[in-house]
Amino acid sequence: NLPEGTKPVTPGWQFSTIALLPEKPSSWTAPVDSLRIPSDKTQGEVAHQQLKALAPLLNESDLLLGDGYYGSATFVGLIQGLPCSLLARFAKNRVLYRPAPPRTGKKGAPRKDGAAFKGSDPTTHQTPDRCWEGVDEQGHSLAVACWQNLHFKQAREVCVSVLRVTRFAAEDTKRDPRVSWFLFVGEAMPPLPQIPALYARRYSLEHGFRFDKQDLLWEQARLRTPEQFQHWTDVVTCVHFQLVLARDLPGSRRPWERDCRGASPQQVRRAMGGILRKLGTPARVCRVRGKSPGRSLGAKMKQATRYKVVYKATEKTKKEKTKV
Repeated sequence: NLPEGTKPVTPGWQFSTIALLPEKPSSWTAPVDSLRIPSDKTQGEVAHQQLKALAPLLNESDLLLGDGYYGSATFVGLIQGLPCSLLARFAKNRVLYRPAPPRTGKKGAPRKDGAAFKGSDPTTHQTPDRCWEGVDEQGHSLAVACWQNLHFKQAREVCVSVLRVTRFAAEDTKRDPRVSWFLFVGEAMPPLPQIPALYARRYSLEHGFRFDKQDLLWEQARLRTPEQFQHWTDVVTCVHFQLVLARDLPGSRRPWERDCRGASPQQVRRAMGGILRKLGTPARVCRVRGKSPGRSLGAKMKQATRYKVVYKATEKTKKEKTKV
């Protein structure tokens, strides 16, 4: 067992993926762009690069969903000016600030930040600006509270809102918390009753990744260079999107699979052979090549180039170095 708070070490490639999410949670995600995160960049910088390239296709009604990293001051400052809104998880121990109080006329620089807001400290909350209580689709009781006109000290020019979702029927464990915090950045916030269901759509991305790894063999390719794996990722992304385009066509079901609901990506993938034969192709028929002769006699293969592991500094280590 690993100590609490540590992550398992797994060799692999880190990617930043933007995908269209289905209205109901499922593996029917439509990947739009997937870029590898190089060692000299962070995931926020790569995501900003992707969103900037997609800016002509975005509008203010589009909602970007992200996990806890994207609810930070760093990413909020990067996406300033993009034509979309952001709804992301928010760590309750992060500190926000209310607008600065008016100038007093005394000597000295005026205050740049107002009273602090910290999710883990109820004494800093004050009265929420908006509240809602009701039930979800399963009939479980919910409560949503919203605090508006807040900002990060590192990004004072961006006005954000903090939402607290309380699920009274939750078990209050790490996987099923009773209280969850979210950050919203944008002009038009969705109605409070829609917030829990909107963010639940983000979990479809995990199902899409599982399909890419298990059925499209995304992680099975043994490639040596980042450029090779980026090309392989582009191929997997195109295949996944091709399956999305064929979603409404009948899939191939096993005898034990139920047909009371629509076909899954795996079932459509099984039927793609027949679908592609009907569509045809402008390419010529492949010629039979025969068996590969293999390596020539006396060939000497060089060992693969090995690279040093790059450890990216965290905010915690930076603070510790500053104290020293």
